[in-house]
Amino acid sequence: MTTKPLIQMNNIGKMFGEDEYQHSVLEGIDLTINKGDFLMILGKSGSGKTTLMNIIGFLDDLSTGDYLFLGQKVSELKETKKAELRNQYIGFIFQQFFLIESLNIKQNIELPLVYSGIHSKKERKKKAKHYLDLVGIGDKMTAKTTQLSGGQQQRAAIARALINEPLMIMADEPTGALDSETSLAIMTLLKDLNQQGITIVMVTHDEDLLRYATRVVRISDGQLTEEGIA
Repeated sequence: MTTKPLIQMNNIGKMFGEDEYQHSVLEGIDLTINKGDFLMILGKSGSGKTTLMNIIGFLDDLSTGDYLFLGQKVSELKETKKAELRNQYIGFIFQQFFLIESLNIKQNIELPLVYSGIHSKKERKKKAKHYLDLVGIGDKMTAKTTQLSGGQQQRAAIARALINEPLMIMADEPTGALDSETSLAIMTLLKDLNQQGITIVMVTHDEDLLRYATRVVRISDGQLTEEGIA
């Protein structure tokens, strides 16, 4: 039996601006993402890779083309439904960690559970401890974000992305603000998560990271120019 793709994109385009000021950022994008892929979108700054990732993650709307997520046509979904799907199925990791300084680490990574309506503090704490242990900072539950190194903060951000048990992790330059040793540890962690069955879509400009991927898409001037196996 053929497994339905997680994501199917056909002839995707994205325009910004209006009338004579309108310009194309993405054009003619065809892309299939299957469950279990570790897909890297490789491109230079301004290539359109982050815009493509934002469309995949329902953070931006497409201008033309069709996007199916688990068989559902995304352009026909209301914003509330897209937010529900995003919270249920997608975890996000960014170059900047977006941790809230006024909250401790446990409180930060519990936020997706709060948004999902899980009111039991005991259940939230149990899941927070599990995922902080998984990423190697289980002893930092009550620490403030300012007490953690950059690598520890990114691990906390990964735990936050995992806590709703998503099908897919989307990572936008997740090692961009980290030193080489910490970057290696984070990429090893992402690879381990992928081998456990989590689909990972990662945007990067760094060719040295391609060895962690199972598939690579190169994007230039808003168009996919090559797809291959890393």
